[in-house]
Amino acid sequence: MSPSIVVEVTRGHVVESRHDVDVAVVGADGHRSGFGQPGRKVLARSAIKPIQAFPLLATGAADAFDLSQPRLALSCASHNGEVGHVDEVVAWLADIGLDPSVLECGAHPPINGAAADALVQAGVTPGAQHNNCSGKHSGFLTTCVHLGTDPSGYIRPEHPVQQHHVTKAIEAACEVSLDGEAPLIDGCGIPVWELTLDALAGGWARIAGTDEGRRLFAAMAAEPFYVAGTDRMSTRVMEATAGPIAVKGGAEGVFCGVHIESGLAWAVKARDGAGRAAEAALLWVMRDLGFDPGVELDPLTNAAGTLVGELRARA
Repeated sequence: MSPSIVVEVTRGHVVESRHDVDVAVVGADGHRSGFGQPGRKVLARSAIKPIQAFPLLATGAADAFDLSQPRLALSCASHNGEVGHVDEVVAWLADIGLDPSVLECGAHPPINGAAADALVQAGVTPGAQHNNCSGKHSGFLTTCVHLGTDPSGYIRPEHPVQQHHVTKAIEAACEVSLDGEAPLIDGCGIPVWELTLDALAGGWARIAGTDEGRRLFAAMAAEPFYVAGTDRMSTRVMEATAGPIAVKGGAEGVFCGVHIESGLAWAVKARDGAGRAAEAALLWVMRDLGFDPGVELDPLTNAAGTLVGELRARA
């Protein structure tokens, strides 16, 4: 296997920091390659959201409630908590007969600084609807309502929606058995499982070969604002590529992507959990695979706007 991708952070001519990034690439035919240690175990975090959203379509819940592309994109999102995100989540919950009080993801201020400042200025306390995962949780709740399942405790691994649908979707897509495995707890309270990086990339490739997966990825690509939001890398890449590519980042330096038509998928993981390294590696990998991401990394500047260095990736 090739050495890991190295992401360097420079200040002038000096390399100030260095990040090692592992990469897994999996084709629609199951062929696997990569850089570094693609077989190392990782926590996928939010990069697994399209697979977690798969039952929303597979159970018929999405069609039963005629979910729009923005709502399908939100089911895979780590959104900024901007007005458009929050309003759509609240309207979605109302359409299934619920309200934000049933969300079990917890509350935090919007990721977007301007949105967070606006709440402070308005004297509004952030609610669960502002949580970056509220769209995914709305998808879980929609599945509960469609199946006639009590939504209480829907974040617990033993809840029917998690146990019989979400966990099973992960097992099927990533070709793993989670029987006997103890999940950890993700930032929004749901189960998070340890998987190899190539299993995660394989999960993206595998669902891209299904009608449900292509529909989710197409919604992400068509409505990139609802996947993340203003100035976020996922949104920027999908806006720039305008259709054929879906990408999604996760906490602690994970990033996944897929070419929707071919099913070629990739997953990156910065060993030290640095998000900046995952973003740099994502763009490098896309170019190495022949896909122009259409965006560049932001220059490194100081508070006065003076260019002081760069972020660069290399094999």
